[in-house]
Amino acid sequence: MKTTISPKTLAVLTLAALPMLASAQLSANVSLVTNYKTRGQDQDVREGQLRPALQGGFDYSHASGFYAGNWNSTVNFQTSATGPTANLESDLYAGYIFATGELSWDAGVLRYHYTGASAVNTTELYLGVGWGPLSAKYYHTVSDDYFNAAGSALGSGLKGKGTGYLNVAYAQEIHPKWTLKASLGYTSYSSDITLPNYVDYSVGAVYDLGDGFSVSGAMVGATKKNSFLGKADGKSVNANTLVMMFTKKM
Repeated sequence: MKTTISPKTLAVLTLAALPMLASAQLSANVSLVTNYKTRGQDQDVREGQLRPALQGGFDYSHASGFYAGNWNSTVNFQTSATGPTANLESDLYAGYIFATGELSWDAGVLRYHYTGASAVNTTELYLGVGWGPLSAKYYHTVSDDYFNAAGSALGSGLKGKGTGYLNVAYAQEIHPKWTLKASLGYTSYSSDITLPNYVDYSVGAVYDLGDGFSVSGAMVGATKKNSFLGKADGKSVNANTLVMMFTKKM
């Protein structure tokens, strides 16, 4: 049976939603980056020092503290030696931010989706805390696998669930328009994953160009380089790399 909504009912629903819309904020961002690394690892494993990625997303935030968003990036890697190639990462997330005294808190869920390579899809829950220029956030894998590291989707019978990632970051304006950023991360794999746990790091700066434009640079990499030789030229995806980014926020 077809259900229709009368104009009067639609008007009432619209009026009821106005307070929420009035206290909400929509924003967007787009970036061009010389190399895309996440948690210290290359997400484009083709040969060469320069492997640009186009990135961008949308965010919805409400005065209550609730937020949701989508972020996307071009990628290029295979799920296995003979597996399909992932070409687009699309992240969906939602959470809630609040404050207790001088501390700010952030709790939510994050879903990574890879076009062309669904075996890599991963879901995490996260909890973060911030105090001044310092912040820390922990991510816990609740999907069966962690970016296919255990090969669960390929029938290995192993699980990546329970893998954890902790990131501690520092961001401080050191001069008008200049912000220093640094972070340390630690990946702790589930017991079924044979890869070694490792530390990633990033040190760099952001310059505010005005009107929502910014440019940044950072040295990004990770430890245990010889255990992650995943690039097409045989080099490590954990290699130290100077990453430059140009961003526009709207």
